[in-house]
Amino acid sequence: MDNKTLQEHAKRVALELPFTEHCWPFGPEFDVFKVGGKIFMIMALAHGRPHVSLKSDPEKSLLNQQIYRGIEPGYHLSKKHWISLYGTDDVTPELVTDLINDSWNLVVDKLPKKDQKWIRPV
Repeated sequence: MDNKTLQEHAKRVALELPFTEHCWPFGPEFDVFKVGGKIFMIMALAHGRPHVSLKSDPEKSLLNQQIYRGIEPGYHLSKKHWISLYGTDDVTPELVTDLINDSWNLVVDKLPKKDQKWIRPV
């Protein structure tokens, strides 16, 4: 998956998730996606390379970084809790979708229970 396709796919997947807000709190060069007022995805350029940064479980993050060339520690973010995806041949649309869903769920899981109930009804 190339960089442009990566970001287009990530944006489409993120906006399909319930209660996702797309905003630019850090300026027009950073596409930020939030749920419940908390960030779960950031799209930007890093040294001219488009990337998608996502929250990630620390253990899963380390494993994915070992498996996929296109997954690195979060660019300018907590290296423990964030990963950055880059367009490489081993990063597939299915992988990106799974990682975005994981990120969204990690953020929702940390919200107050009352907010979780209306964002993710049983």
